[in-house]
Amino acid sequence: MSNPSHQAPAPNTPAVLFVCSKNGGKSQLAAGLMNQVANGRVTVYSAGTKPGKSLNPQAVESLTELGIDISGEHPKPVTGDVLDAVDAVIVLGTEAKLEPREGTRFEVWETDEPSERGIEGMERMRLVRDDIKSRVRKLYEELTAG
Repeated sequence: MSNPSHQAPAPNTPAVLFVCSKNGGKSQLAAGLMNQVANGRVTVYSAGTKPGKSLNPQAVESLTELGIDISGEHPKPVTGDVLDAVDAVIVLGTEAKLEPREGTRFEVWETDEPSERGIEGMERMRLVRDDIKSRVRKLYEELTAG
C-alpha cells in the first residue's frame, strides 16, 4: 500500500488526510484501512503534527492480519500542500492539534482507548484498529456517495 504523499489527487477523486500526533499508529491504521476499502477510489494521505521516528510495530502487525502492508510507510509531517489537496481532514485522537481549514471537511475522531480499561498489547491494538475500521467504512461511503 503506497501512500501517495507527493502526488496530486486524481481529478474527481475525493482525497482524505488522516492525522495523529506521531503518524506512527492511528493515522497509519486509518490510511491503510481506507486504501483497502477504497481500492483507488479515494486518494489517501497520512501525517503527524509531531511525527515520530518509526511506525508502531503493533499497528503494522494489526493491519498485516487483515492483509494490509504498511511496512514501507514512515511518519510524515502535516504540510500545507497536502492540506490544500484534500477534501477531508480526519484527526484521530485528542493529542494532535490542527486548525480546521475553510472549505475542507474537518473531523476529530475520539477513538476507543482500550488501555483506559486495562487492555494492552495486541489485544488493545486490534480493538483500536476495529474501531477505526468501522469509522473508515462510513467515511468512505460518505466521500464516494453520489
